[in-house]
Amino acid sequence: MNYSEIFHFMRPELTLIVTIALLFLFDLFAPERLRRYFHPLACVLLTVQILVNIVPTPDSGQLFGGMYQYEPMQSIVKSMLAIGTLIVFLQSNEWLRREDTAHKRGEFYLLTLSTLLGMYFMISAGNFLMFFLGMELASIPMACLIAFDKYRHNSAEAGAKYILCALFSSGLMLYGISFIYGTAGTLYFDDIRLDGSPLQIMALVFFFSGLGFKLSLVPFHLWTADAYQGAPTTVTSYLSVISKGSAAFVLMTILIKVFAPMVQEWRTILFVVIILSITVANLFAIRQQNLKRFLAFSSISQAGYIMLGVIGGSALGMTSLVYYILVYMAANLSIFGIVSAVEQHTDGKVCIEDYNGFYRTNPKLAVLMTLSLFSLAGIPPFAGFFSKFFIFMAGVKGHDVSTTMGAWAYAVVFIALVNTVISLYYYLKIVKAMYIRKSDHPLPAFQSDGNTKFALAICTVGVVLFGICSAIFNTIFELM
Repeated sequence: MNYSEIFHFMRPELTLIVTIALLFLFDLFAPERLRRYFHPLACVLLTVQILVNIVPTPDSGQLFGGMYQYEPMQSIVKSMLAIGTLIVFLQSNEWLRREDTAHKRGEFYLLTLSTLLGMYFMISAGNFLMFFLGMELASIPMACLIAFDKYRHNSAEAGAKYILCALFSSGLMLYGISFIYGTAGTLYFDDIRLDGSPLQIMALVFFFSGLGFKLSLVPFHLWTADAYQGAPTTVTSYLSVISKGSAAFVLMTILIKVFAPMVQEWRTILFVVIILSITVANLFAIRQQNLKRFLAFSSISQAGYIMLGVIGGSALGMTSLVYYILVYMAANLSIFGIVSAVEQHTDGKVCIEDYNGFYRTNPKLAVLMTLSLFSLAGIPPFAGFFSKFFIFMAGVKGHDVSTTMGAWAYAVVFIALVNTVISLYYYLKIVKAMYIRKSDHPLPAFQSDGNTKFALAICTVGVVLFGICSAIFNTIFELM
């Protein structure tokens, strides 16, 4: 290994570290008259970081004796997460200009990019120790972000719940990793040889529990609704999309690389968790009146759908998973961007009934929100329909229905398909509120700032075009 290889393979991490360092120095030394340029500087630096890394290096490699591994698909996922973070930054401008948050802009950008750096290390980890350090680097600043508005909207309580649950899940995962080391004698993914012993099955269960927390899968989801409701809406959007996307990719990677000899065991776990996540989340989403709690249960359900790509354990499964995350990112960030804009202009209104008659006062935002809700529900011709189609196909491909595991796979996909119909009901509840229900005191008409408009435009283009442009799915598949 030489320095040229480090700069070649670790380009995403190094450029992100430079971005964090520059923003830290600006926050530390910039005079007050220049601090109004903080938001443009953060967006420009992150845009440059994305442009430098958006074209992946075609060859694979590893560094530090195999602790860090590079593959083109990993670079694509990192760029996706960085683009999602840039959209979050664009949507956060109005919130960060508020009197009670303007002095904390630097902390927001630095904490957010620190979590992104941790996700980068998780994605490229070739060793369980590197993976765990990356996960902690992503989790601890996230708790600070959730508690960012500690004097408003139960943010401190949400941060406390998140960090406590994160501590327990990290402890469980580390306990499972210790079992792997005790039975395999190494923590390097490529050197681990498993035989399905009872200790290794326990290790699998504990490891899955840790990442199940990050993904908000049932039964590891109990923190999700409270954290989503209490956190600032911009942070909630980041937590629901960026954090979930990285955890899903890492889970599939490690299950295939490390736990491949125990495929029957982890598929059985996934069958149960997928059914519970999609069904329980759908049933609870129907009852919600707070829009952020509603979106929390929606994200739990979507995480269950994402896991269908893991069942196949194939190139198609990985491609479908990455494509689903991309489409989900566009739709969910669009919805949260509108919710955040409404919240900033209406003194914190986030209940579904507050959106009664929304189309009459803000027709453009209502249309954009409708498109994104249709995409999440899987209604054609929007991108969500195609992402669900590919994820369902990946869930059953390669399974023989005459075998027990094959029959389970088909049954799980069928249950997921039935739940898609159920999800139409609660997504259309919001559409009904915006277009059909009347209100004596509808939300006032308002104009979002240019940054929010630009972010919503990017998301809407993604919702419409990601499904039509088949080249996107094909490009991801070719990188496998």
